[in-house]
Amino acid sequence: MKFLSTILILLASLSNISAQEGNQKITVTVVNATSNDGTIKFALSDKESFLIGKPIQAKEAKIENGKSVIVFENVPAGEYAITCFHDKNSNGKMDFQPSGMPMEDYGASNNVMNFGPPRYDDAKFTITNKDVSLDIKF
Repeated sequence: MKFLSTILILLASLSNISAQEGNQKITVTVVNATSNDGTIKFALSDKESFLIGKPIQAKEAKIENGKSVIVFENVPAGEYAITCFHDKNSNGKMDFQPSGMPMEDYGASNNVMNFGPPRYDDAKFTITNKDVSLDIKF
């Protein structure tokens, strides 16, 4: 009986360890919002959903003192990218000028800014069995 109890405890602890390894947290902070108006909208995507499909997870957060923080939870190990934008007027979408230029600030993981929208290869990062923290600048 003691042996069986030891085995059950061992199996329970192993399943807890494997659950932690497969479900990480990604903490994302926008560090330089230009105002506290509106919210920041965040999207966690893989290559297939990046900017074109429904993101794996989407979150929204208030802005305080130019910073906004969210946590994506239960993220399996893999390759991802994060995009975000400052929805200053709280209309739920990114606003553009007639010329196609964005009217609201935006950013992506790795902070690579080029002409045009963010590119997955510039924004991608990999998570394994550790939680990740990222800062995004507009």
